[in-house]
Amino acid sequence: MDQTKIKFQQKLLNLRITRSHECAYLENREEQRLAADISEVPELHDQLAESGFRRVENWVYRPVCNECNSCLPIRIDAQNFILSKNMRRILLKNSQFQMSLNDKNADEESFELFKTYLKSRHKDGQMATMSYSDFHSMIHNSPIETFMLKYRNQNNTLTACLLMDAQRDGLSAVYSFFDPNLKQQSLGTFLVLSAIDLTKKSSKKWLYLGYLVRNSQKMAYKARFKPHQLYLNGFWVDPE
Repeated sequence: MDQTKIKFQQKLLNLRITRSHECAYLENREEQRLAADISEVPELHDQLAESGFRRVENWVYRPVCNECNSCLPIRIDAQNFILSKNMRRILLKNSQFQMSLNDKNADEESFELFKTYLKSRHKDGQMATMSYSDFHSMIHNSPIETFMLKYRNQNNTLTACLLMDAQRDGLSAVYSFFDPNLKQQSLGTFLVLSAIDLTKKSSKKWLYLGYLVRNSQKMAYKARFKPHQLYLNGFWVDPE
């Protein structure tokens, strides 16, 4: 990795540029990331998140790909969010699920659901070979306030999980996984709607939703949640 140092809030932060690897979202593209370990400076996380960075365990990163700016940081205005008719139907369809904030552990049950999800949705991805130890680290190795929402059906079967970070101006949806066999439930959309509702109830303004990639089927759906802002040229702006 190439390294450089910059100051955030008068504190020195080592930033590294990763080696190029195949892009997970766009064909025939390579990805590079600007990354930093914040385990010793967790107080910098919020400022970095507000500058388009995302967290994975004790690292934050942001794409810095040559000749490509397709990954756009996106955040949803939870306080002014507008439900579409389709979204209302999805909420009604999933009203039987019970959400728990207290069961936060990366246990065997959640790991099995995680592996089932990856096998169905991302079997060729970088996460497909993750062990239970890797999964446990993804959930619990965080230098900031992190929690996991678990959703169970009427039979008390774990159906979906959502890993989230708390920030000074909002919440951040870090990663979600769910039962891929329940296609008619639109669980991916349901989890985002649930996260928006939790953000609103927490009196926070923004739900950070990672990166919008308009030319990627996996990532373009995020634009459906309105109103939202995109991080462009160093500023959060309303889309045209």
